[in-house]
Amino acid sequence: MSSSTASERSLPNNQRSKWLIGFGWIALLAIVGAQATGLMISRPDRDMGHLQKIMYVHVPTAWTAFLAFAIVFVASLLYLWRREERYDLFAASTAEVGVVLTALTLALGSIWARPTWGVWWTWDPRLTTTAILLIIYAGYLALRGFTDDPERRARWSAAVGILGFLNVPVVYYSVRWWRTIHQVQSAPSTLDSNYVLALRLNVLAFTLLFAYFVALRYRAARLERMVEERVEAEALAEGGVHV
Repeated sequence: MSSSTASERSLPNNQRSKWLIGFGWIALLAIVGAQATGLMISRPDRDMGHLQKIMYVHVPTAWTAFLAFAIVFVASLLYLWRREERYDLFAASTAEVGVVLTALTLALGSIWARPTWGVWWTWDPRLTTTAILLIIYAGYLALRGFTDDPERRARWSAAVGILGFLNVPVVYYSVRWWRTIHQVQSAPSTLDSNYVLALRLNVLAFTLLFAYFVALRYRAARLERMVEERVEAEALAEGGVHV
């Protein structure tokens, strides 16, 4: 069986994609509901007022970015172990979503920092290590464009995906390891009880939205790979006719 035929059989059809559409609506409704809960039931913070409510976007975005790179790490290990292309495509799809989430985390943090710290950006350990994380995984995506050989591309990407994940715990513990003006991680155990429910709901909602975007991008990656295989097969066939 050719690899192209195998890809066609494994490709999600229209019926299988219906669940993805439904899941997307569930994720969207979860986001709307969680945000509405945060806006309506959370009292203004004593120091920051309503500005505190940006936490319901900033914290879940950071959490899902960490989750994305953890998945890239695991999928990269699985690729090197099993040498199955699906793990490489899944890692790449998740990395794309993770890069967007990391950039959004930095942007939201800057919006929060301006009225609280008085600056849009400062070379704080948390901000700096997060920026480095963004650069690493943006480099991961750029690296994938350096070769047309799928196997070589997958090997190089897996190596960067594994090594890049080493920076994730550095980002997470940076507020504890170094002097920093960034607050300790917001979690149910560190928050006033008035904010716990809304934060948990938003973390769950953003996780659902993250899963939806990864599934959507993975499906697109499989389609793209199938097209690549067809083009390669047609090129070989045409070459064979002229020999």
